[in-house]
Amino acid sequence: MINIQIYPVTMLETNCCYIVDEATGLAAVSDPGERSPELEAQIEKDGGRLEYVLLTHGHYDHICYAKQTADKYGAKIVTGKHNAEFLRDRRLNRTLVHGIPFEPFEADLLLEDGETFSLGKTEITYLYTPGHTAGCGVFLLDGVMLAGDLIFRGSYGRTDLPTGDDYQIMASLKRMKELDGDYQIIPGHGPLTALSFERKYNPLMRRL
Repeated sequence: MINIQIYPVTMLETNCCYIVDEATGLAAVSDPGERSPELEAQIEKDGGRLEYVLLTHGHYDHICYAKQTADKYGAKIVTGKHNAEFLRDRRLNRTLVHGIPFEPFEADLLLEDGETFSLGKTEITYLYTPGHTAGCGVFLLDGVMLAGDLIFRGSYGRTDLPTGDDYQIMASLKRMKELDGDYQIIPGHGPLTALSFERKYNPLMRRL
């Protein structure tokens, strides 16, 4: 079992998640686009047992505090292999166009589509889901989907930024629609949803 708390960060209110494996107390953070003192206080209250920093994709509002978080707690940065370039390229991660200070960094673990790893007793699966960017992916764990900017409640990610692609996002949404069972979805921004809800009400997913 896992426990998840959400700490919105940046002016875009990115859903930065703090995920704790209840059996072991080991933890992960997803998409830390900015420092959250409240999140850090909770990590330290729990003993600072941060194993991973998970990145769904490489836009600035999801990655800008990843390296600092990992260094502070001795955690490993984990993302998909197609997202590696976004961690180095200020044009792709949009820090250049927005004038945001950024030091390029490397991930410690670059995942293939379908690859799994463990947070304590919790198995995490990574699925490659391009469309919003060429580096997007989702993490599945204990009935939860960390969806990044692929899916929002009743909507889906924009494709007009560098490497975005309409056909790829349709294919990725179709793949999510065809997953077995249901998932609680934590999108990159905005309210939580569920895969069952999106299958029924998401205007693009309904047509796929």
